[in-house]
Amino acid sequence: MSERMEKAGMGAAGSSGGSGVGGARRGPGGPGGAPAVRGAGSEVSRAEAVRRIHGVRRARRARGVLVQAVLLAALAGVFCAALSYGDMSVPLGDVIGALSGGGDAGSRFVVVELRLPRVLLGLLVGLAFGLSGALFQALLRNPLASPDVIGISQGASAAAVLASLGFAVSGIALSAAALGGALLSAAVIYAFAWRRNVSGQRFVLVGIGIGAGLSSVTSYLLTNSEVTEAQNALVWLTGSLNGSTLEQVWPLLGALAVLLPLTAAAARDLGPLQLGDDTAAGLGTRVGRGRLALLGCAVALAGVATAAAGPVAFVAFVSAPVARRLVPGAGAALVPAALTGALLVTVADFAAQHLLWSSQFPVGVVTSLIGAPYLLWLLARANRTGRAG
Repeated sequence: MSERMEKAGMGAAGSSGGSGVGGARRGPGGPGGAPAVRGAGSEVSRAEAVRRIHGVRRARRARGVLVQAVLLAALAGVFCAALSYGDMSVPLGDVIGALSGGGDAGSRFVVVELRLPRVLLGLLVGLAFGLSGALFQALLRNPLASPDVIGISQGASAAAVLASLGFAVSGIALSAAALGGALLSAAVIYAFAWRRNVSGQRFVLVGIGIGAGLSSVTSYLLTNSEVTEAQNALVWLTGSLNGSTLEQVWPLLGALAVLLPLTAAAARDLGPLQLGDDTAAGLGTRVGRGRLALLGCAVALAGVATAAAGPVAFVAFVSAPVARRLVPGAGAALVPAALTGALLVTVADFAAQHLLWSSQFPVGVVTSLIGAPYLLWLLARANRTGRAG
């Protein structure tokens, strides 16, 4: 998209430069050498501008690569720490041996059977939430456009609680119910927000209203259920990785194996759509189809993450702004946002297990402690400046 705009600008500059030279040659004043000098200066200026643009692009790409490398290194460090530290500490060498199939039976059991599924699930859930939040905020051009704010996570939660408490559904069927609830709530929000097109502000406001209604449905279901069932559902609604197994990891991994390439393909229309519908259409983008594809990917990512670990609060909301500040000028910063989400969930779960008092907390408690102050700051800033973002 930016290359098309540069080519268009260069074409316009070339046309004006050519007409200027021709006009000077036809003009009455001076010998023919002066216009030639001015034309050469114009060519030099354009070449210098192109060099500067390419220099800025190279600098941004280099910073983006550096930030992603740092995030990956931090993620690898937290991954190893989470596998090594606990009630039974396992040296890093034994962790690597257990992951490669060696080591003693006790280390393999602790690392592979108990800790690895939890860490992998947290990493994948954070990646999905971070990418989903970045897509929503970039597409709707609103920093409040996050699946846990605009009703998507509430739809998944209501459907999962209804399936669990009302029909005793569990396992893959429960995950499918959560995903279906997210897709259905998104379709309802889109239908109510549609007025010849979908604006970000209208989508967010409609989503907040529908999310409040869905939260009331969830509360009603919990109130009319058995105490033990309601308690288990409440832990899931907080967002928890407790008791994670590989049976929870494989469906999420398979879903991401499908959704990530689809998101990468749909994201080619994201840059033009951020410029507005008219500009995007002028650049040859199919606005309606592109927006629907991106919204579908964002909703599906949030739905599968919610189905795997519950609606882990504020991960999607916080990851994208942090990533955009780490890589300024990189647009939606989808890859840094996904890595930031994965790092946030793994760090928050490690803190929930080992750093907060004597008992383990669900990971959603820690992410809420991080995200709630950010939301209050964002609203206070919007009150001062008249806009959020």
